[in-house]
Formats: sequence, structure tokens, C-alpha cells
Amino acid sequence: MAPELKVFDDTEKQQLEVMSEVQTPHLGRTLSYWIGGIFLGLILSLFLPWTQNIRSQGTLTALRPQDRPQTVEATIAGRIEQWHVLEGAFVKKGDTIASLSEIKEKYMDPNLLARLGEQVDAKQDAVEANRAKEQAMQEQIKALREGLVFSLQKGRNKVIQTRLKLQSDSMDVVAQRTELAIAQSQFGRQENLYKQGLKSLTELEQRRLKLQEAQAKLLSLENKYNASRAELQNARTELNSLQAEYGDKIAKAEAELSATRSYIYTAQADVAKLQNEYSSTEIRSQYYQIVAPQDGYVVQTLKAGIGETIKEGEPLATIMPRNPQLAAELYVNALDLPLIKPGDEVRLQFEGWPTIVFSGWPGASFGTFGGKVAIIDNTGTNGRYRMLVVPDPEEEPWPDQLRVGSGVYGWAMLKTVPVWYELWRQLNNFPPDYTSTTESKDTAKPSEKK
Repeated sequence: MAPELKVFDDTEKQQLEVMSEVQTPHLGRTLSYWIGGIFLGLILSLFLPWTQNIRSQGTLTALRPQDRPQTVEATIAGRIEQWHVLEGAFVKKGDTIASLSEIKEKYMDPNLLARLGEQVDAKQDAVEANRAKEQAMQEQIKALREGLVFSLQKGRNKVIQTRLKLQSDSMDVVAQRTELAIAQSQFGRQENLYKQGLKSLTELEQRRLKLQEAQAKLLSLENKYNASRAELQNARTELNSLQAEYGDKIAKAEAELSATRSYIYTAQADVAKLQNEYSSTEIRSQYYQIVAPQDGYVVQTLKAGIGETIKEGEPLATIMPRNPQLAAELYVNALDLPLIKPGDEVRLQFEGWPTIVFSGWPGASFGTFGGKVAIIDNTGTNGRYRMLVVPDPEEEPWPDQLRVGSGVYGWAMLKTVPVWYELWRQLNNFPPDYTSTTESKDTAKPSEKK
């Protein structure tokens, strides 16, 4: 028996079409699949490895102090007379940048060096002349001392001679007194004999004459003796006065010698002062030309025009040395400082250089360059510490177009952790994990271990 065919009217057909519209559309199912897949991908991405890093920023500088931009200063005060270079020009060491003229009255004499030289020569001649005088005074003092010795010897000899003469005169007086006593005795006896009539008056008168002669001779010898005594006293006095006389002469000569030496020392000080002034003036004349201290480029002239007056030590121009050894000057917080040490790897991004950066996946980044920490300051400013990063010799060299002063961003690479751990650390504001020396050695490249 054939199945019974069910016939639907128009109302039932409309109800069936509505039911077909109520079913889940295909686009909704696709969207739910996508949402589930994305959510699953996010869950799985939480377990991906993430390299912790410390972000910092700074500028490019030079590693060596002599490679950094420097100002060329005027050593002396002067007036700008001529510029010899333009901004941006390359100069070699010793090339003249500008010429100055003198503004101090003391140095305006064009023949100042010649006149100072003449003063030095004159003072030196005066010193030589006084040296000759000093030598003559020394010879004079020597002669006076020798003369004193000779005069004293002569005086002593005269005293001895006079003393001997006095002794001789004394003996003559004694002998004459004896002779006088004999003459008096003979006259007395002759007088007694005359009174007795035994002797004549003539004989008596002869005895009286002899007595008077003896008395006169005694008086003469006594006078001679007294003269010798006075002569001896004079010789002794003269001997004593010789020491004082020559001492006075020697003292005057020594005083004049000391005055001569004092003048020599003063003249020598004046010569040294004049020579110092001469050398200073000669060196000062070299500072009229402002020269480049090393090879480099004139970045900027800080003074303009001709005839402008500058002071001592005032900057005139700025020079950037040629081919500096570049280094990135980065600043890190005190919280991250213990995690960084010299030799750590740093990834760098330079301003103006095309870059795609994934800080957690340095291997997937594009346009970054490698570096190593070279220096970390021992003191900080406002809680931030400066470190200098140099190019890593094992990485791609830094671009030649880089210039000192351009901006740079850095990431110091630390420990590799899961993404969920890094998110948890960031939410709790914890510092990155400290990487010990042992871990650094274990995670080193095989070639480095070898």
C-alpha cells in the first residue's frame, strides 16, 4: 500500500520558513570559532618565553673625553681681527681659526720684545760688573788681612828692638852711675889730699871736671833711657792700634762686599723677573692666533663679526673631533642598577633609523644594534645612574651616519621568563629577576664556553 502523502497548505509553509530563519547562522559559528581560537592563542602565548629587559634612553656621545665636542677658548683678551674658517669646515690640528689683536696698553708696543731683551742684557751686564767688583773687594780684603799680619809682625819686631835698646840704655845708665860713684869717691879723696897739701889745686880741678863730666854723661844716659822707654811704649801702642786700624779697614771692605753681593742678588732677581716677562710676552704673542687643538669640524662659531672684543677664557668656537669612538649614554633607575654590570648586552635603537622592536624577543626585532655596557657611574643624579654602552664587536657595526648628540633607546637584556610571569611582575611592580654569574655562564653561547 502506498504511503500517504501529506499536503501542506500555505499557512504551514510560512511557519516552516520562519523556523529555518531561527537556526544559528554560519557567520556566528565562524565568529565563535575565531574568538575561541584567539582566546586559546592568548592562553598559549602566556607560556611563551619572554626576555626581561631594562629600558632606558639617552643620547650618543664619545667614549673618550678628547673625542667629545669642545669649545676653543681665547687664552688672552683681545679683539677679533679676522676669521679664517667657516662653520662646518674641517680643520687640522694647528690650523688657524681666528686672529686677535692686543687691547692691553702694556703689550701694545710693537718693539716690546726687543726692549725687554735690552733691559735683560743691561741688567746682566750690571750683574757681571758687580761680580767683578765683588772679586776685587775679596782681593782687597785678602790684601788687608795679609797687610795686617805683616804690620803686626813688624810692630812686634819694633817692640822687641826697642825693648833691647831700652835694656842697653839701662845697662849704660847703671854703668855710668857706677862711674859717677867712682868719680865722686876719687874727687873726695883728692879734695882731702888737697887740704892736706899733698895734691895741687890743678889736680883737684881736674878731678872736679871729671866728676862733672860723669854727672853730665849720666844725665844724658838717663835721658836716653827715658826716650827708649817712651819709644817702647809708643811701639806697644802702635802695635795695639794696628789691629784696630786694619780691623776697621777690613770691616769697611766686608760691608762694601756685602752691599755689592746684595746688589748682585737684587740684580739677579730683576734679571729673572725680566726674563720671565720676556718669555711671557713671547708666549703671549703666540696666542694672537686661535688654532685648532685637534682634527675636527667647526660646528659653531660663538662670536661673530670683526672688531668684537673677547675676554680671557671666553669661548670662540665649538669643534667636533673627527672619527670619535661613539658610545650610547643611557640612564637607568636606582632600582634597576644592581641588575646591570659592565659587559652586559644591550640592544639599541637609534633615532632616525628604521626599526621594528619587540623588546621581549630581541631575535625578532629589526633595525636594532648590539652593544655592551662599558662604564657605570658610581654616583647618580636624582636617582638615575649613567652608563656608557659601546658597540658589541660580535654584532653588526653601528651605522656610519650616526652623530654625537642624537637620541638613542636601549634595552638591557636580562633573564628569559614566561610571558605570564612577566605580566604578573609588571602588575606588582616587581624588579626584574637578578641573573647570577653562574646563570650567565650556563646560558652563554657554545663558542664562548669553548
